[in-house]
Amino acid sequence: MAESNEKVGLGELRQASDALGLALPETALERLLVYRDLLIRWNRVYNLTALRDPQEMLSHHLVDCLAVVEPLRRHLAGRTEAALARPVRVVDVGSGGGLPGVVLALVQPGWQVLCVDSVAKKAAFLRQVSAELGLPNLGTWHGQVQQLRGGPGHDVVVSRAFASLADFVGWTRHLLADDGVWMAMKGRAPDAEVGELPPDVEMFHVEPLHPPGLDAERCLVWMRRR
Repeated sequence: MAESNEKVGLGELRQASDALGLALPETALERLLVYRDLLIRWNRVYNLTALRDPQEMLSHHLVDCLAVVEPLRRHLAGRTEAALARPVRVVDVGSGGGLPGVVLALVQPGWQVLCVDSVAKKAAFLRQVSAELGLPNLGTWHGQVQQLRGGPGHDVVVSRAFASLADFVGWTRHLLADDGVWMAMKGRAPDAEVGELPPDVEMFHVEPLHPPGLDAERCLVWMRRR
C-alpha cells in the first residue's frame, strides 16, 4: 500500500504532518489516504464533496483537518484531573463526508468521536468508513443534531463549514460537557457572527491556522459557556 500511495500523496501528507508537528506514524498516513480514496469512490455516486481531484482532496480536506489536531491536543491537555481519567469525547456536527471527524478518529485512536449528519447517504458512507478502516472509536448518528440525545458530556463539539456560530451553539448546547468547548473551523475570522452569539456563550479565542500547501485563510473559533 505504501508504494502505490507514494504516487498519490503519501509524501506530501508526510511532509504536511511533520510541518504541523504531528509526526504521525506511516500506518496512520496510509489509512488517511485509504479514507481519501473511499471519498473519491463514493463521491462518484453520493456527491459527498464538491472536490474531485485527489490532490485537492488531500490539501483542502485531509491537511486542512490535520491542522486542528495539535490545537485540540493542546487544549485537551489542560482538562481537569477527573476529565483526564476518561477518554476524550468529540462530536462532529454536520460531518458530511467525515471532516474533521474521521481524520480525528484516525490520528487519535484514544478519542471517542461521533459524526452527526442529517443526510442518510453521508451517514451510510461514514459507517462504511468505520468498518473498512477498523475504527471502533468512530460512531455515526443520522438525524438533526437538535434531536440527538444521550445527555451532555462531550469535551469538544466541532463543526466545519456547518452553520453560523449562533446556530451552531444553539443547536448543540445539550451535548456539551460543563467544562467543554465549541470549536468552529472557519475561513476568515467571522467577526459579525461572534457579535450574534447568545449572552451565555463567549468566544475566548480565534486561532489562525496555516495548513501546509493551502493558500487560504483558516481559523478556529473557540467558544464556551460564560
